[in-house]
Amino acid sequence: METRRVTSFDGTDIAYRVTAPPFAGAKTVVLVNGLAASYLAWRAQIEYLSDQYRFITWDYRGMYASKRPSPDVPGAYEVANHVRDLEAILAAEGIRHGALMGWSMGVQVALEAFRRLPGFAANLVLLNGTYRRPLETMGPLPGLGRFFPPLVDLAARAHTAATRATRLPVGQPDAVSWLQRMGLLGKTLDRQALAELLEPGPFDMEAFLRNLRALGTHDAEDVLEQIDVPTLLIAGDRDAFTPRALTQSMARRIAMSEILVVRGGTHTTAVEFPELVSLRIERFFADHGF
Repeated sequence: METRRVTSFDGTDIAYRVTAPPFAGAKTVVLVNGLAASYLAWRAQIEYLSDQYRFITWDYRGMYASKRPSPDVPGAYEVANHVRDLEAILAAEGIRHGALMGWSMGVQVALEAFRRLPGFAANLVLLNGTYRRPLETMGPLPGLGRFFPPLVDLAARAHTAATRATRLPVGQPDAVSWLQRMGLLGKTLDRQALAELLEPGPFDMEAFLRNLRALGTHDAEDVLEQIDVPTLLIAGDRDAFTPRALTQSMARRIAMSEILVVRGGTHTTAVEFPELVSLRIERFFADHGF
């Protein structure tokens, strides 16, 4: 993927990546990342489908190659602002219509994009995600999620105070273990699969925590009944972070939805079962004329 840059609405420098169109008139798939993972998490899907579609994705503000927003911008890390970053990218590339494919946090961003970019989405593909206040819905046990928001606030304050600890090499065992304990990386992934999730280089833990804290307040429950395009929902039956019950709840509320539950899949189902997931997405696109 070629890396390009755009200046967003508030002056934040955003890095985004594109594949070349495989042919004139090829349709665009917007890949909406999980928070901790880079575009490399989509490697299998890009390799399998890049002869049929053009792909675009971006690094969230403060993450990987994108710069932090100004500290003077109120609510700088809110989900709505990630959508405004996407708007700037689409404007720069002259794209007015496409598919939205989101994983984990990307499900929240994709739902918000559906709300704020009417008419853009031809369809939605939503993997291992939820639709409301993810820090409260996370975890396999009812009510467990209420313990996470204060923990995130505590971690954010600790990392802000200790600035030396806010930029950890992604490959560092402590950083990887921390992300796995948070449920953002599957513990079953081997090192090669992990390399597909996390881009080498510095990992801005403070920006990560600020994004996570803002994500925890986002609620897109009211969007579900508004979705009027074909929607594919994919869940793993061993996903402890976003249990499949959340996906099944979304399927009941989205009129034109289909669901795939992958046996043995965790929160990183698309990386653990790349062939199955890619084939199902390809069939979904074909079935709906995309």
